[in-house]
Amino acid sequence: MLGRLGSTELLIILGIVLLIFGPSKLPELGKSIGKGIRELKQSTKELQDSIDIESEDSEKQET
Repeated sequence: MLGRLGSTELLIILGIVLLIFGPSKLPELGKSIGKGIRELKQSTKELQDSIDIESEDSEKQET
């Protein structure tokens, strides 16, 4: 159900967020959410890279 949000639902959610936080806090909130997503993507990429390196090392040791 969560993946099926339409434009009407998004507008309702945006309206509720606007009422809760106010227009002055929205840019700050957006910036912090963007920063969090960026950090999550970076840590996920670092984890995947470390798994790939360990996988390559174990393949080299087997041969």
